[in-house]
Amino acid sequence: MSAAGRRGPAARAGSGAARAEPAAGRRGEVLAILRASQAPLSALDIARQRHVHPNTVRFHLEALAGSGQAGRVQAAPASPGRPPLMFRARPGMDPGGPRNYRLLAGILADGLAGRPDLAGRAADAGRAGGWRLAGASPAEPGTADEDASGRLASILDDLRFAPEQRSADASRQIGLRNSPFPDLIAGQARVICPVHLGLMQGVMSAPGTSETIERLDPFAEPDLCPAHRRPAGAAP
Repeated sequence: MSAAGRRGPAARAGSGAARAEPAAGRRGEVLAILRASQAPLSALDIARQRHVHPNTVRFHLEALAGSGQAGRVQAAPASPGRPPLMFRARPGMDPGGPRNYRLLAGILADGLAGRPDLAGRAADAGRAGGWRLAGASPAEPGTADEDASGRLASILDDLRFAPEQRSADASRQIGLRNSPFPDLIAGQARVICPVHLGLMQGVMSAPGTSETIERLDPFAEPDLCPAHRRPAGAAP
């Protein structure tokens, strides 16, 4: 499956605040000075060190504070008038540092592939994720079935699955045209496809829902994986 699609609220669920960009250039120099200092510094302090205008430093300090890389400190007044605003670097790892979630996902998939009942474990993980995503996605007015189906379609669309409603052999299907994990499917389909199935089952497990996803047929067509729906109480 291709990775085409769009990113929506469900795809961002639990992602937290927007990521800070790495501090580079003059801003990186300002941050390095803050980190090297044991005491808070003002824009004027840093401007004197770097031989630049205080307004230039102040601009970068405000940006660093906005991204969470620096914090504002109100200095105690030492003379009449308003005390200068001081800044210090926030402790901890750089929130704008490098990220490699693809590597992490590959490591986890490889680890799961070596476990007994890998399909069941992968589906369980997907179900837990689907349940969490369904809880973060507001329900539409209607019956429990309509709510769950609407959430499933919305979440799959947000996650770039490009879902489409299908009917074949008197059964209702959801066709998945894409996957958000194309790089992993090539080598770990035995893990990723059960995660897909479990995720859909988790979304459809809301109380009172009478339908579930029975199975997923990976690559029934070169660009399509149909998911089969059935009544929740019916035998598979």
